[in-house]
Amino acid sequence: MSKDLPYRPAVGIMLLNAENKVFVGQRLDTALEAWQMPQGGIDRGEDARTAALRELEEETGVLPDLVEIVAQAKRSLFYDLPEDLAGKVWGGKYRGQEQIWFLLRFLGRDEDVRIETAHPEFRAWRWASPAEVLDLIVPFKRALYAQILDEFAEQLGR
Repeated sequence: MSKDLPYRPAVGIMLLNAENKVFVGQRLDTALEAWQMPQGGIDRGEDARTAALRELEEETGVLPDLVEIVAQAKRSLFYDLPEDLAGKVWGGKYRGQEQIWFLLRFLGRDEDVRIETAHPEFRAWRWASPAEVLDLIVPFKRALYAQILDEFAEQLGR
């Protein structure tokens, strides 16, 4: 059934600190060890860059003036929801997401990360090496995250 549904237009953000470690947050809405990078939908009339900066602030409390955009993925990346989530997430209207990913450099201090936002998505956060990221991510997004790491391999020095 879900294969007939469209992909939700979205963005993703790989946020790097000064040590080239990646921000990952542990999702609040699951008991699983589900970590992910910030991501979210593109609002109607919004461009991807604006959506990425908005989502970053909404999910991490990091203000746009505390980041610089290093790179944008050359292509959209996709993931499908597992069947058990497809009918529940986003009102059952989408099969997954088509994401435009951005690599951002964090210019602030750890104290500038405030996940206790108006609508929190994460219960914990940490900096992870790019090599650790795939082990932390929920299994259905691992292939997507491998593509993200490949997309930004040059900037990550891989």
